[in-house]
Amino acid sequence: MNTEKIKAAATLLLAVRKHETSLSHLPQDCLPADAAEAYAVQDAVSLALGQVGGWKVGAKAPDAPASCAPMPASLTFAAPYHFADLLVAGERGIELEIAVRMQQDLPPRATPYTQAEVVAAVGTIHPAIEIVSSRYSRTEHSAAASPLAALADALSNGAFIYGAGRSDLGMVDQLTQAAHLYFDGQEVVSTVGGNPVGDIWPLLTWLANHLAARGDGLKAGQFVTTGSCTGKLVAAPGTQVRGDLPGIGVVEISFAQA
Repeated sequence: MNTEKIKAAATLLLAVRKHETSLSHLPQDCLPADAAEAYAVQDAVSLALGQVGGWKVGAKAPDAPASCAPMPASLTFAAPYHFADLLVAGERGIELEIAVRMQQDLPPRATPYTQAEVVAAVGTIHPAIEIVSSRYSRTEHSAAASPLAALADALSNGAFIYGAGRSDLGMVDQLTQAAHLYFDGQEVVSTVGGNPVGDIWPLLTWLANHLAARGDGLKAGQFVTTGSCTGKLVAAPGTQVRGDLPGIGVVEISFAQA
């Protein structure tokens, strides 16, 4: 693993987050060689950003490889939330998602966690919005050219907003879960079972074991958001956004005018 390359990539991504520079794409000499280096860049950026509030995890299909990224506690908010200045400029990709909040730690251990153990460690399930905002200005080109660069950039996590949760997890079936997304009171997306991974619990189990193998594991109080039920829509400045997951709850955010 090239530690100098990892440090250089993390320094660039942090500078973009601080609005010190812009970045059309990750330079070739900073590109991770593999997933291990991409996750190492994530680690370095996350360490600089402070406490981890949770994790995003997803896959493109039930049998596709999963990937994950940390979400800073400083960019984790309870709904309703108004972005008075943060994220007024730049991309405001909106994804309505099912999230959970852990009530027990899942620390490293010799044997993998089973799905039943992981589900038992979950406290509540929540409606959530992830704001997707890449640090690369040429997002379409960058993601297509290098998925590892996207992984290094925390999979474009911009912010995470969660609605009130419920504890009866058994009432939720992602395969039949409806999702409705509204911009300024107008419905812009309506889906049923829209998460491409299908059942979210195997995804959560993968994450628990991935984090236990790489570091300290999932922590009580952390959120895990499990991928978009609606796809990504871009909100304009000033937009009022409402996400409704019937049977789970509602989450609302708004943006100031530019």
